[in-house]
Amino acid sequence: MTPAAISRAAELICGSRLSDSVIGQLPVSCRPVNEVEAYLVQDTLHKRSAGSGLGAISGHKIGCTTPVMQNYLNIRNPCAGGVFASTVHEARAKFEHRSYRHVGVECEVAIRLGAPLGFGKGSCSVNSVAGAVSQVMPAIEVVDDRYEDYEALGAPTLIADDFFNAGCVLGDPVQDWKSLDLVSIPGHMTINGVEVGHGRGGDIMGHPFAALAWLADLFANRGKVLAPGEFVLLGSVVETKWVQIGDKVEINIEGLGRAQAEFI
Repeated sequence: MTPAAISRAAELICGSRLSDSVIGQLPVSCRPVNEVEAYLVQDTLHKRSAGSGLGAISGHKIGCTTPVMQNYLNIRNPCAGGVFASTVHEARAKFEHRSYRHVGVECEVAIRLGAPLGFGKGSCSVNSVAGAVSQVMPAIEVVDDRYEDYEALGAPTLIADDFFNAGCVLGDPVQDWKSLDLVSIPGHMTINGVEVGHGRGGDIMGHPFAALAWLADLFANRGKVLAPGEFVLLGSVVETKWVQIGDKVEINIEGLGRAQAEFI
């Protein structure tokens, strides 16, 4: 893609998000056809959106890191996106249901970095990224199907638009996470007190930090760095659940705690 095409794609996506209009197929002249192009458009979208009221990117999300989500979206590899600071909440939050086109929730393991990741072009591993993690926490990712037909759009356009992300609720951070078996810890989601799904940490690429290693490699290969203080949503252990007005959502990841969201 030319710089002009990248800029035009980001402009169209940003305009659709700010006007709350559906995102359809981008014109062929500025449609990313692979993930390399998709992340270039995403970068430009972040720069353009920062001045629009959404704020800077304060964290990251990784989608399709578990079999349940890969099967649900029919995408077989992880996909990354940014999370705007204005959409981040702590512990429990209320959301206006009408502010979204088709809002859903996911049950996530999240981390916050205490040191940078992404330098060089080596292959990161679970062990090599663990030293950069200062906190682990439960999280609800809020997603929005703002697409005309997400299956028809394909992964590159979804990646360019931050892969469904519309915000998150971060639970209380756990500092002494090294005592936890992050592979075995179970996670549960309830809506209005009824369990709607469960999974475990190991569903995320065998170990939650394997997803972080994947993201660190992606950033390194693109000449970018994951910065200290940023958080990363590592993936959902429960299939996306679409919510109605009045729904109360709670996720509980044993050993990490809870996060809550209510849609009013």
